[in-house]
Order: sequence, then structure tokens, then C-alpha cells
Amino acid sequence: MKKNKFIVLLIIGLVIILVQPKILNFVVSATTSQSILSQLGIESNTTTSKSISNKDKINELKNLKFDGEQVIKINNDEPNFSKSELALEKGTWEKYSSLDLLNRVGVANAMLGVDLMPTEERESISDVKPTGWKNKKIKFNGKDDYLYNRSHLIGFQLTGQNANPKNLFTGTRALNANFDNEKDSMVYYENLISKYIKETGNHVRYQVTPVFKGVELVARGIWMQAQSIEDNSVSFSVYIFNVQPNYKINYLDGSSKVSK
Repeated sequence: MKKNKFIVLLIIGLVIILVQPKILNFVVSATTSQSILSQLGIESNTTTSKSISNKDKINELKNLKFDGEQVIKINNDEPNFSKSELALEKGTWEKYSSLDLLNRVGVANAMLGVDLMPTEERESISDVKPTGWKNKKIKFNGKDDYLYNRSHLIGFQLTGQNANPKNLFTGTRALNANFDNEKDSMVYYENLISKYIKETGNHVRYQVTPVFKGVELVARGIWMQAQSIEDNSVSFSVYIFNVQPNYKINYLDGSSKVSK
């Protein structure tokens, strides 16, 4: 009899949690560092107006179709930082999101400055296997290369972060470092920031957001935003598609094939 009562109470409890969004959100947020709903691309309604704006933009980016232009401007190339996010009260800092339930990276933030830059040579990161890592040899720009790079959300040259799983994602060679056309890849924007900081000693607020769709293991692209603090020399908001010329990527698992 007691066993039956326990089962009935358990069922009632589960029904209450499922039909009451506030209770469900509380249970979810109490048991994970990030909301399960947001991790799987299902948005919660308990957000600030600022985060709603960002989440709406991310949802829009998830569904963008690549039309041959690898880099596009977002919000008229204007970063979406609030006044408080541009404050220098805490000096330089960096913050990386915890890996989600699928082991995927999340948004990376930093207040960049000279003191964060590396003073030692970069070491190997080959032990890190980001989600969707199914690499293969390819031809790119007429040379032997690899389809994927272990791409840093915040480049090594900016913070010295290297073999940090929270900072590495599966990015195509074209997205990460296209040296024949740098403006189409992350390295152009990273070099822009690095050069500015070294020449001026000033600071740059920086944010890189990987954009995953549903439960896919490979990001569809990344949203990069930067704003120099002491002046307006560095200011951009761009989205880079995680695509590779002549290859079709299965974003669900990272597999790929030559496109026709």
C-alpha cells in the first residue's frame, strides 16, 4: 500500500514539474551550470532584455544559409556590449563557458590587454578532441592541408590559452586561418586586435560565440565581437561561417564529403 502511495506521489510530482515552466526551469538550473534547454537550443523565458537580444540574434544566425560569403557583418558591424561590460574596473580578465551536456564549448569573454598575452612559445594541443572531430586530409589553396583545425575561441596570441578544452572547437581551415585570404577567417581579426594592443597598450573587450544548431556537434559558425576601450580604433561584429570550399559538412557528427 505504501509503495502504491509513493508511486502516485512521484507521478503527481513529475506532472507538476512538467506543466509548471517556472518549477521546471528551477530544477534545470539547479542541476546544471547552464540551462539544459538553452544547451540543446531550446530557449528559456527567464532572461534579461540584453540576453534576449543576444539569444534572438543567435537563433537567427543558426538558420543563416551560406551563399558564398564566408564573413558577414552583424548589427551593422557594431558590437553589442553594454556600458558595464566595457568597464575597466576589474582590469584584464578572461572567462570561458563550461562544456555543455554534449561536451560543446560555449561563449568566451575577455577584457584583453598586454599583460594577458603569452610570454612562452605555444605547445601542442593534439590531445584535445573537440566535438565533431572527424578530420581528414584535403587540398586547400592548392596545398595539402587538413579539413579541420582545433580552433581557439580566443586566440593563443591574445591570452596564452592553448590546450584548454573550453576554448577549442572544431573549425574548418577556411574559418580558422585562410592565409591566402585572411579577411575571410578568424586570424585576420585576431591579428587586428593583437597588433592594436601591442602598439597602444590599450584594452579590448572581446567576445566569441560558437553557434550550434540543435544537438549538432560542429558549430555552424562563430560570432566575433570586439570593442577597444580607450578609443574606437577596434570595433567589429562579424559572423564567420564554419564551411570549407568544395566540402559538405555533416554538422551533426563532423563527417564530411567532397561537394559536387
